[in-house]
Amino acid sequence: MRLKSMILASGVALAFVLPAAAAPGGRAPDFVVADTSGRPVKLADYRGKFVVLEWTNPECPFVRKHYNSQNMQGLQKEWGAKDVVWLTINSTNASHSEYKTPEEMEKWMRAQEAAPKATLIDGTSATARAYAAKNTPHMFVIDPAGKIIYDGAIDDKRSTNPADVKIANNYVRAALTEATAGKPVSIASTTPYGCTLKY
Repeated sequence: MRLKSMILASGVALAFVLPAAAAPGGRAPDFVVADTSGRPVKLADYRGKFVVLEWTNPECPFVRKHYNSQNMQGLQKEWGAKDVVWLTINSTNASHSEYKTPEEMEKWMRAQEAAPKATLIDGTSATARAYAAKNTPHMFVIDPAGKIIYDGAIDDKRSTNPADVKIANNYVRAALTEATAGKPVSIASTTPYGCTLKY
């Protein structure tokens, strides 16, 4: 009961998730999740646009690799400028020691100079379960019709070394570059790497 009260008080309760096949070619599960300011964010509101879902956890060294190198922020800014909606989601369960309150998450993102459209707090982990998100970071790209066109790792360098970012094949950039040019995504699924998502 105490946990439920904590989740509701922080404004991070998931309103709903509609079941769907969370895999390339399948429809992206809809959701309503509160952002760090408590505003409900609906995936359905962005139908007609490309959307990136980035699962994150500031405690994860793989996440820090991509933020300390400015790789993640660079992608957020690059594609945000091209009208791609970037949603960063922290699905660390509110019962876990690595859970961040909305205020803590907002402070961390601001310190990183991150630039997503919104940072969402999925304290029940329900949205992560709907997508079968496994790691942080785990990336999804959704097309304007609401279908998943990429699911997997951010790139092909499965390390915590920030220097590897410069020599990596960035799967998210490649998928967005092809899709926004009207081409099929040549690599639509990869195995994500990083820290285990804290359900």
